[in-house]
Parts: sequence; C-alpha cells; structure tokens
Amino acid sequence: MGTILCPSCGTQNDENTITASLRTCTSCEYHFRMEPNDRIDYIADKGSFKEFSANLRSLNPIDLSGYEEKLSEAEAKAQMKDAVITGSCLIEGKEVILALMSFNFMGGSMGSVVGEKVCRALLMGAEKKLPVIIYTTSGGARMQEGIFSLMQMAKTASAAAELEKAGVPFFVVLCDPTTGGVTASFAMLANICIAEPGALIGFAGPRVIEGTIRQNLPEGFQRAEFQQEKGFVDIISPRKEQRELLSRLIDLHPTV
Repeated sequence: MGTILCPSCGTQNDENTITASLRTCTSCEYHFRMEPNDRIDYIADKGSFKEFSANLRSLNPIDLSGYEEKLSEAEAKAQMKDAVITGSCLIEGKEVILALMSFNFMGGSMGSVVGEKVCRALLMGAEKKLPVIIYTTSGGARMQEGIFSLMQMAKTASAAAELEKAGVPFFVVLCDPTTGGVTASFAMLANICIAEPGALIGFAGPRVIEGTIRQNLPEGFQRAEFQQEKGFVDIISPRKEQRELLSRLIDLHPTV
C-alpha cells in the first residue's frame, strides 16, 4: 500500500485513507485531483448513473502527425475514450444530467469530442427539462485539433444559452485546474459557479501572465478563494458537502 505526500502540509497519507476521505488530506483537507468515476460514486445515488454518448472518439481533423498515438496513450492512461464522461443520474432522488471532465486525459483538453459531448449534455437538459451539472478540469482547448478545438468554445457557449432559454438550471463545479478555453466558454456560464477549495481557475496561467505584464502577482492569484473574492466564484464547497449542496441548489432553482 503506497503513501501520498500532501503538497500543502507535507502529511503522508496512505492510499486507503485518501480514498475514504474523497481524495482529500486528512490533516489539512487539501483536495487532490479526482477522476470522474470516483466522483460519480459520491455524487450520484448508488447505481443511478447511466452514461450516454459513450462511444464518441476523436479523429485527426488536421492530420497532425502523432496525434492518433497520443490519443491511444491517453485512453490507456485514463481508461476513458476522451476527456469527459456524460450521463444522467439521481442526486437524492432528483434526476439530473451530469458531465465530468478528467485532467488525466491529455490535460482535460477540449477537442471536438469533448465539445460535442458537453453540448449534447446541455441540450438534453434543455429538452428534458433536467438540471445540468458539469465538473470541469482542463488545460484549455486541444490544439492538436487546430481551429476545430477553438470552435468548441462558441459551440458549448451556444448550448449553454439554449439551456438558459429553456429555463433549466445549470451548475458548474470548477476543479483544479480549470483554465484556457473551458474557462472562457461554458465553465463560467452557469447559474451558480461552485469551486473546490484551492482550485486553480483562470485563462492563462500565472507564469504566462507574470511574463506578459512583468509584474509579480498577489499571493493565491487565480485560486478558488481569490476568484470568490473577486466575484467569479459563487460558492467554495469541499467534496464532502457537494452532494448535499447540489441537491439543495436543485430544490432552490426549479425548472421554469
């Protein structure tokens, strides 16, 4: 049984303890990154998750050399066909549409398949009048797909607008990290933006910004707590509280 060193407080946590505490440090509650299937286990009512759009796979739209190999490696590493899983489930008996991103699959980058699956989830929520919840973690657009990846920003934002037009609530949980084109599109268009403690949330990374403006950034710049202070995040919620919080938000935001 291995141990994991907490990067925040230096505590050695064994794997079983980390798993039992929803991948958080037992000493300081630092939130380690988490994969979609593990999140489904604590968010959804047991056995209620039903995946859709499961067989979509990325192609190589700009014939970039080596991209197919990178996709195969990412699929083997993450045990996913792309960087997002979508489906329906129950949360305390309430039916919702749920999408969960994985940073383990090419940094959670948004290519054509991620954009398509997110759009389908949003539009299904609009059609069926079901709340949509998306857990985001991403380094941004998948540049191996060129302009096709950048098009997903407008595409997902348009689908989010359709959800709003239908009067259906939309909640996003911003996880570490949520950056680039995902932040610049659907991730910041929810009715309520929730963040996990300490999550990095922004467009460009701090080092890029410091190099551009040639100034030192404030302590904790772009972390969830900083973003809440500046009004970009509504709620910071630890994992152990998220299921109850989401259930309460669904009750407070009835479909029009």
